[in-house]
Amino acid sequence: MKSTGDPTIDALYAAPRGTIEFVDVPEMGFLAIDGQGDPQGEAFRDATQALYAVSYGAHFALKKATGAAPRVMGLEALWWVAGADAQATMEQIAAGAAALSESDRGQWRWRAMTMQLPPIDGPVIEQAVIETRAKKDLASLDSVRYERWAEGPCAQIMHVGPYATETSSIVALHQAIAGHGSKPSGRHHEIYLGDPRTSAPEVLRTIIRQPVKPA
Repeated sequence: MKSTGDPTIDALYAAPRGTIEFVDVPEMGFLAIDGQGDPQGEAFRDATQALYAVSYGAHFALKKATGAAPRVMGLEALWWVAGADAQATMEQIAAGAAALSESDRGQWRWRAMTMQLPPIDGPVIEQAVIETRAKKDLASLDSVRYERWAEGPCAQIMHVGPYATETSSIVALHQAIAGHGSKPSGRHHEIYLGDPRTSAPEVLRTIIRQPVKPA
């Protein structure tokens, strides 16, 4: 990943492969869209397109106005499920007793996000949404919002390979959390450093992050 100019942020987005890190994620700004369903589905694709369209719109507008703008960050997503049965399946996956393929992707809930580096803020994003809506017909533009969010204490690991093989990394992450005297607190978080449209599945890089609290 190219440097953001902020060593703290650079470290959070460059986890070493196969090593569990415990980090404290500070407050940052995000574009976000909430939805439900398979990540291969139309809703998630539309949300991703809307996030990138607004992010690049804000970037180029700021660069035109000031002569400089921070880089556009990649896609991230929070993932969770509702209902006791679905939650039990996800807990089994984290414990290594089930595979991701055993979960019902249609029941997955998500928050697709792109982190926004300073000086991009709410007013810059509001204008970028207006300008993007005039150029593109994307249903998710009506759901785009800007918010500040501090994730706090987390554990994270870099997974290299197809998304379908994340189970082993998820299990290792949750084992390390338990060994650390902590427990999961919050939503499963994935940061996509590779582009599945242009990268071979075996070289995709995904930071898997899990908020934690004392057990």
